[in-house]
Amino acid sequence: MTAREAIDRAMRRLTAADIPEPRAEARRLLSLAMGVAAEGIVASSDRPLGSDVLARFESLVARRGTHEPFAYIAGEREFWSLPFRVTPATLIPRPDTETVVEAALEHVRACANPKPRILDLGTGSGCILLALLSELPGAAGVGVDASEAALGVATGNARALGLSARAAFRLGDWSAGMSGPFDLIVSNPPYIPDGDMSSLAADIAQFEPLSALAGGSDGLDAYRAIAGMAPPLLAADAALILEVGLGQAEAVAALLRSAGLDIAGTRADLAGIPRCVVATRPGN
Repeated sequence: MTAREAIDRAMRRLTAADIPEPRAEARRLLSLAMGVAAEGIVASSDRPLGSDVLARFESLVARRGTHEPFAYIAGEREFWSLPFRVTPATLIPRPDTETVVEAALEHVRACANPKPRILDLGTGSGCILLALLSELPGAAGVGVDASEAALGVATGNARALGLSARAAFRLGDWSAGMSGPFDLIVSNPPYIPDGDMSSLAADIAQFEPLSALAGGSDGLDAYRAIAGMAPPLLAADAALILEVGLGQAEAVAALLRSAGLDIAGTRADLAGIPRCVVATRPGN
């Protein structure tokens, strides 16, 4: 069977399984099975595939047909132009979360702090913290997560990116027990209301960690916890930057104001949706 024929057959299977963009998915899966870039598949589309490649490809297509996310199948997802290992213990990094990184970098650079200390709450794969450390050579940070498995992934990502010397990871409940001050606190907490969980796409609901998604009855449980714990850990000129879900920016800003913080603004994602709230200590 040639690569072209294998892709056509896989496309039909993925179409039947309601996988979006089935031909593109089939090509990505074959690229993974062959260990080559997509261009390599095009160049050899009429050449017969070896039995070992076909077997790997069939296995990958079967997994994707169950709606297992491609990122988990590949074991990697790009974020901030960096490769991050991901597993079902971690949320898959998404482009929207880069908005948090952008806002954080803007704040740190405006403060001209050469050695900021960063706290990442609910670090998961470590993508936010490690993206920031990759841009701020004088920075150091701590990532906290309630999942030991997630912390193992984050630690491995720090090592692979050469950032282990400046990144530490700790098992914990948000910022409980942490010692400040921090110049920057960031988080992408769970924010999906419990009533919306059943409407999530199968790729998300069946495979991504529910603890990183479910935000309580109104989606704001994690923000209440963070608002209650994080403010005393902020240094002078520090910022607390939180990713928020659709339509949640005002409610999260109100929680942070009630905790004694000033709201410096929000930042929208590429779709124009307010995606993160930036708060600072009064007087900053």
